Amino acid sequence: MKLSAILLALLLAGSGAEPIAAGEIEHAVVFKTRTMGTVASLTLVTADSAAVADLAYEALLSLHHTDSLMTNWTETSETARVNRLAGTQEVVLDQEFNRVLTLAGQVGEASAGAFDVTVEPLVRLWGFLAGRPAVPAQQDITAALVPTGWRQLAHDGRAGTLRFRHPDTRIDLGGIAKGYGVDRVAENLRGAGVADALIDLSGNMIAMGAPPDRTGWTLGIQDPAGRFDYLARLRLHDEAVATSGNYLQYVVDPEDPHSRRYGHILDPRTGWPADGMASVTVIAADAATADAWATAFIVLGEQEARTVAAEHAELKVILIERVNKRSRVTDRSQVIWVEEILRGEFVLREGLDESIQVRFF
Repeated sequence: MKLSAILLALLLAGSGAEPIAAGEIEHAVVFKTRTMGTVASLTLVTADSAAVADLAYEALLSLHHTDSLMTNWTETSETARVNRLAGTQEVVLDQEFNRVLTLAGQVGEASAGAFDVTVEPLVRLWGFLAGRPAVPAQQDITAALVPTGWRQLAHDGRAGTLRFRHPDTRIDLGGIAKGYGVDRVAENLRGAGVADALIDLSGNMIAMGAPPDRTGWTLGIQDPAGRFDYLARLRLHDEAVATSGNYLQYVVDPEDPHSRRYGHILDPRTGWPADGMASVTVIAADAATADAWATAFIVLGEQEARTVAAEHAELKVILIERVNKRSRVTDRSQVIWVEEILRGEFVLREGLDESIQVRFF
């Protein structure tokens, strides 16, 4: 599952400036729409804001199409249709849905089940899907685990068909749908000849080209603990990025309000929320891949995530450990793990070197 708030903020000064008259120098202009439970923004580099307005509208409109296919919040989506039928019969899938499910299966297998779209029964049980979040009983978690697991999917990607091996299996594409939606926007822009743009949907982003007079887009990695506006800067050029965190959506045991917070990203192998890391940022060639792997690495935990990340050269990974709340903010109590390939692109915010350790791996 992904966060409902933007985790990577555009730091480009002046990106929200008023449009400049046609024929003048290129500048960045921002278009927005509300979709998929959040706000999407599209930043286009142009010398004529009015001339690209229709293109921006059409590109962002594709996000609503993705939502109509993959949401779990309506009874008319492709996800809802599949969940109704696939437990009792083989279902012929929509082509886009089939493409996303194929990628989800690949990441699920490569992550040994850390990413799993069959997590829906668990998400619903915890109240993060059309319910009131609450800590369930272990016996209920155990029961919800029975139909869960990516191996419950009899999916033929070539034929575009799916059947559930257990009648109570249900899928939830919340951990990959936003990334795929961003990819579709980028496809539309590239098809129209756009070279420089930034697409952002709740921390799922594609940085195309660069803003005026820059070599890339500069993004800020948000502080999961909320102490600072951002922890570090990251420069991207023609890459996708996604951030997952387990700290904005959570549930607390009502019988013990001082107990730990249980985040919304669930470990499909145990049925309990993933614990250990505050957030994960993944850079990849496409946003859907980055989206799915960001969730997988949260579930895997810091040590295993570093091992798996090292095995995937196509990914660049940043892992942020939780703050030890018993530690002082000035005792370097938090660790950020950054892959060595990002050493020249990752810059810790000035003044934080006394409270945060950056370790490259």
